[in-house]
Amino acid sequence: MAETTDDRLRLLIERVERLEEEKKGISDDIRDVYNEAKAVGYDVKIMRQIVRLRKMKPDDRREMDMILDTYKAALGID
Repeated sequence: MAETTDDRLRLLIERVERLEEEKKGISDDIRDVYNEAKAVGYDVKIMRQIVRLRKMKPDDRREMDMILDTYKAALGID
């Protein structure tokens, strides 16, 4: 029984290690894309914001925009 449990634990850890390595590779690929965008003149900071906004649900994005507008108005920005 203990041997089966040990094998299961080892397999789970190995899966996590493989996934971590894949995640690192994907992160490197994303960084390369942003570097390419920067090289041709795009603003990477703005691109990251756009990616973040596109991940959001439309209702969440609208709510965030309304709150942001409220805060900006309170601080006299714009």
